[in-house]
Amino acid sequence: MPSDKICKTVHQYSKDLISGEDMQKLLDIAQDYRKVKNYVYVRFGGIGNLSKIYPGYTVQNEMTGSGYREKLGMPAVYFYLAVFDALSDIKSQWSRTKTKIVKLVNKNESFTEEEKHYLRFILKVSNAFEAVLNQRPIELAAKIKRQYQELSEQVDAEKMHRYLCRQVRKYHVRLHTDAADIFSITERAYRYADHGIYISIKEKRKRVFIPLTDNNQYKCQLKIKLYPREHRLEIKVPVNVSVRSHADYHNQVGVAVGIHTMLTTEEGHRYGEKLGEYQIEYSDWVRTQSGIYRQNKDDNPGRKKYYRKKRRLEEQLHSYINHELNHFLEKERPKTIYIVKLPKPQAGGHNKKINYSVARWQRGYIRKRLEQKCREQSVEIVEVLGKDISNECSRCGAIGRKVEGEFICPACGYREEEKTNTARNVKKRGQGDGVLY
Repeated sequence: MPSDKICKTVHQYSKDLISGEDMQKLLDIAQDYRKVKNYVYVRFGGIGNLSKIYPGYTVQNEMTGSGYREKLGMPAVYFYLAVFDALSDIKSQWSRTKTKIVKLVNKNESFTEEEKHYLRFILKVSNAFEAVLNQRPIELAAKIKRQYQELSEQVDAEKMHRYLCRQVRKYHVRLHTDAADIFSITERAYRYADHGIYISIKEKRKRVFIPLTDNNQYKCQLKIKLYPREHRLEIKVPVNVSVRSHADYHNQVGVAVGIHTMLTTEEGHRYGEKLGEYQIEYSDWVRTQSGIYRQNKDDNPGRKKYYRKKRRLEEQLHSYINHELNHFLEKERPKTIYIVKLPKPQAGGHNKKINYSVARWQRGYIRKRLEQKCREQSVEIVEVLGKDISNECSRCGAIGRKVEGEFICPACGYREEEKTNTARNVKKRGQGDGVLY
């Protein structure tokens, strides 16, 4: 993709209710799609097939020769998409496993620096990693073979290999999917016309027509999401959009992220002050409805009204977040945004109502939308370490205290609103003021 383009996802929706017959034809494709993915997960997800998943053409050839497509009676355009979707998931899972092991290696105080270096080398070099897991001799190209020999002479290689095998057995997850209502589709399998889309099905030379709510037409790989209970579908389309550049976007802005007020800058400007109200309304309603449903589960199994209102509340919340982020960018005109790296949600606690509200905090959505909008507007985001950032004085750096939303520094007597003080420290740290990365 060109550097002046970024990818965003747009959505299309079916206009009318889809008949039960047509929905079943689409569900048949989705169910076969799931079967193929699970077949690939089982057959190629283990250590014995690590050498086959990169780049993946060996898997494609083996799947072609297996006769599984003919057994399912599945069109080739869907079959090979399912195969490569599953391969992509397997590669991602191995990447997550390697990342987890690297973190464990870095934290392990019993390893010497040479042993850590050796383990990181094995994890980085795919051929070496695959050979270790399958207990085969490591064969490398001449370019890096000398480097491997130097590293292996400094450590007990056999001990390191056993450690890697143990960690993979412990943390690597075999994939499986139960989603039988989603599948991908290439341009060969659909055609836009008559204010809708024609989608290929398992019957040869036949397609299902689905009227759409818009007349937009695309030429790329689509993802179809089916809602059989509601007799509708949703189409997700990846679209490349041009990146905008603004000559008047030149400010350096430090931002503090909050639950009740979405963003507060170091100048004290607030954006999304009603976020807390929307989130509390949403979380309280979900918590109440969940309790009612558990009590009356046997008498009232239907959830249509619940999901409909839940979706409305989420859309209302997301619409407000996007509006406030747009307002923030238009008013602040930032060239660089400094934002604290948020910690993971903490489990536990005695106040279930507060825990429920925090769990429903849309911080992941806020961060995702902010990053997307900044990429579209050529704005840089710099994440900074957040340890004790709200307890430090933004003027002298001393540790202060917070009283009723106000920060007070005992060293210099400086007083300021807590969030504004935090935002100032975010900017200072992002610009390299006393921060170790």
